Amino acid sequence: MNESRTLTQGKVWAPGRVNLIGDHTDYTGGLVLPMAIDLGTTITWQLTNTPSRFSSDVDDVVVALYDEPQSSHWGRYVHAVAQLLEQRRHKSPQILATISSTLPIGSGLSSSASLEVAIALSLGAHAGTRDEIIALAQLCQQAEHAATGVPCGIMDQLIVLAGQSKHALLIDCSTLEMTPVRIPADVKIVVQFIAPRTLAGSAYADRVAQCARAQEIIGPLRSANTTDLEAIDDPTVKKYALHVITENERVQEFCSAMTDCDFAQAGLIMVDSHNSLRDNFAVSTDQMNAAVLEARAIPGVYGARMTGGGFGGCIVALADPDAKIDGLIVEASNGARLLE
Repeated sequence: MNESRTLTQGKVWAPGRVNLIGDHTDYTGGLVLPMAIDLGTTITWQLTNTPSRFSSDVDDVVVALYDEPQSSHWGRYVHAVAQLLEQRRHKSPQILATISSTLPIGSGLSSSASLEVAIALSLGAHAGTRDEIIALAQLCQQAEHAATGVPCGIMDQLIVLAGQSKHALLIDCSTLEMTPVRIPADVKIVVQFIAPRTLAGSAYADRVAQCARAQEIIGPLRSANTTDLEAIDDPTVKKYALHVITENERVQEFCSAMTDCDFAQAGLIMVDSHNSLRDNFAVSTDQMNAAVLEARAIPGVYGARMTGGGFGGCIVALADPDAKIDGLIVEASNGARLLE
C-alpha cells in the first residue's frame, strides 16, 4: 500500500464479507469465522491541488473532506475516517476520488466496513503488516461508531483488511489472533439476499448493552460456560448470554467439521446457530426463518443460517457444488489492496 503515495493516480479495492458462523460474538471478545468475498468497493483517485473530494457513481453527491458531514448518505463515512486519520497525525494527500461498489447496500455483506477501509487506503493509510492491519481495522471500527452510532465489533473491518483467498479466517476477537480455515473446493458458499436492513435504529445496540450486562455478572462471555448462567436472574439477559456462549462453541465445532470435510455436520451446526439467533437472541425475522427452511429443503444443501447483525439482510448456505439453490455463489477473497 505504501507505493500508492508515489503515484499521481491509483485505485484501491476493499471486499465485503460473509460471516459463515459466529454472530453477535465479536463485541464480547468471542470467536467468529468470516470470509472476505469477491464483491467490494473500489475507489479510483488522482492527486489534486484542491481540497479532497469524493463522489459516487450511484448518485450525484459530492463530499468535500472538510465540509460539514451529512447524516443521510455515505459521506458521513468519509468524514469519520478522515477525522480519525487526522487525529492520529496522518497527513492525507489531496485527491479527487470516485467510489463504486458491487455490494448491495443493506444486504448484511458489510458494505459499510468495505467503504471505510477503501476510504482510509485512498487517503494513504497503510495496511501492510499485521500491526498496521489491526490498527487500521480499529480506526475503521471507530469510524463506524462515529458515522452510524452502531456499537459494532471489529470483525467486519478486520476481515475486509485481512481476508485470504480460498480461506475463511477464524478470529479471536479478544486477542485478534487470526487463523486461516480452508474452504474446500468440493463445497460452495451461496448467499441469498432476503430483505434490506440497517443496524442503525435497530435493536442491535440493545443486544450489545444486554451482553455487557451479562458480563458484569458472570465475567467475559468468551470464557464463560452455560453453568455460569445460573447467576443471571434476568431471563432475557440469560438467553442472550446463552447464545453467545454456545455460539463460540459452534464456531470451533464448525471449523473442525470443515477441516475434516464433514459438510453434513458443518451444515447442522449452521442450523443450530440460526436457531439460537432466532430463539435465544431474537434477531431473525419470519422472512429470514422461512428462507432458511426453504434452502435447507433443497437436495445438496448441507445447512443454512442468517448471517450478519440480523433484522433482515442475507442468509448463507453451505452446499454441494451441484445443488440447485438460487443465490450468489461467493468465493473467498484476499483483503483490501491497491489495484493499480
